[in-house]
Amino acid sequence: MARTTSAGQVAIVPFRPDLAAAFADLNREWIERFFRIEEADLKVLRNPEAAIISKGGQIFFAIDGTEPVGTAAALRISPTVFELAKMAVRPSHHGRGLGERLGHAVIDHARGVGARMVCLETNGVLATAIRLYERLGFVHVVRPAPSVYARSDIYMELDLR
Repeated sequence: MARTTSAGQVAIVPFRPDLAAAFADLNREWIERFFRIEEADLKVLRNPEAAIISKGGQIFFAIDGTEPVGTAAALRISPTVFELAKMAVRPSHHGRGLGERLGHAVIDHARGVGARMVCLETNGVLATAIRLYERLGFVHVVRPAPSVYARSDIYMELDLR
């Protein structure tokens, strides 16, 4: 299951109901900076417990002291496939390796529950995020199905086998 890790004062912790609002706030911040909130975003952000946790997924948070400063979700697509979704780190905490730690938390969770693959969708304007995903081992592949997000123009996968 999920474990708490820390480096300095920033800990990576799994979802707690009191962090649901932070999940929405962190994601709204980056989405609205680059794009616009879409209906598919709202379904997840309005009730992450129902949209992610109750379906066998997990949400991780980077907590600096008591402040949530980052998040990433492991969204269960099928028994063997998870999506790395809704990754966000506050600009004040960029460059501290939190995105990488959150990405590893999602990958470790998926691997721990027997997943064979983790996928993600992103946009070409998010070059720093794309480099992070490539460092985590994701590769660019042809999208197997249309995206629910108008902004998604890149699809990547990480084979866990």
